[in-house]
Amino acid sequence: MRLTIILTVFLHLTNSVMLSEQYAMAIESAEPFKVGTFQIDSIPKVGIVLRDTLIVDLNVGNTALETNPIYPKIPMPNDMVELIAKYEYGLKNRLYEIVNYLVENEKLSGTSRPSFVYDFDKIKILPPIMYPGKILNAAVNFYSHVDETGSPEDRAAARRARRENRGVPYLFLKPSRGAIIGNGDAVVLPHGRDRIDWEVELATVIGRAGKYISAATAQDHIFGYMVSLDISDRGGRPPGGNPLRSDWFVGKGHDTFAPMGPWIVPKEFYGDPMEKLRQTLSVGGKRMQEATAGDMIHTLYELIEYSSSIITLYPGDVINNGTSGGTGAGTAIRGKQRFLQPGEEIVATIDGIGTLIIPVVAEEPPPPGT
Repeated sequence: MRLTIILTVFLHLTNSVMLSEQYAMAIESAEPFKVGTFQIDSIPKVGIVLRDTLIVDLNVGNTALETNPIYPKIPMPNDMVELIAKYEYGLKNRLYEIVNYLVENEKLSGTSRPSFVYDFDKIKILPPIMYPGKILNAAVNFYSHVDETGSPEDRAAARRARRENRGVPYLFLKPSRGAIIGNGDAVVLPHGRDRIDWEVELATVIGRAGKYISAATAQDHIFGYMVSLDISDRGGRPPGGNPLRSDWFVGKGHDTFAPMGPWIVPKEFYGDPMEKLRQTLSVGGKRMQEATAGDMIHTLYELIEYSSSIITLYPGDVINNGTSGGTGAGTAIRGKQRFLQPGEEIVATIDGIGTLIIPVVAEEPPPPGT
């Protein structure tokens, strides 16, 4: 009897060891990936993007993985903000496991491809985060954007003065829901406003909450990066308004003025933006902007340090790094101002992250009497 008990315990322990040896939490991904939000079966769903051409329905893919008993059941996020908040607390490893399962078992092509893997070009792309708690934008954070309308001598003097005294960043808040649109959605030129401008920017997505974050530790609070546009109304206050010099609400707050996407690249698959950033923008097929991190006045990490000295940053919050010279209001490059027109297309690219393609349309006139 005693021998039987010992043997039973031994077999149980052996099986447990074998099971634990079979299941080892993935600490690396077989391939780099991106994450986004996509409309699948008319429902917004979080997905993994592989090879920039395939979308994996995260929830369904995880269910399929968990049919193998070696994988413990892990609740999946309901939206992107929840994914971001839980990513460094175990969820990252589960995404790695899903990717590794698909890649190592050659399930991304042919007849073996499961039904929860979709072609990217056949799925509607939604804004990756629906919706950030707050969007912070850095104003005039590239030397090439300083005094873009001044004479060559004025521009040189203004930039020289800024290098000698950088001061602290200038940040402003931009609306979230209503302003945010995704890849392929249209920027709507507000009725009666004809000085609408473009600005391509790197969007940094916060992954870990924090207050009084130092620039030295800012990377620990980042989840990843995406492409963003700060569409701007240069037309000033409406007639009859308070005659103040500027109005950031009118200038930055219109609906559709915060395109983001097409996905988010987790930071481990991108690297340090301050070493590799290159952002470009074209309108109507003509290059308007091109800049690298070397043109930035305040580093991305300094923006995080400054903003978190005033407000707490939370997972899913977005900080845009500012834009470079070449905006429509600037005259330094083209010699004259040039603003968005209905029917044009904006193409904004950040190397290593992706491309955001946004058509431009005119708003219908409001009903009479409004």
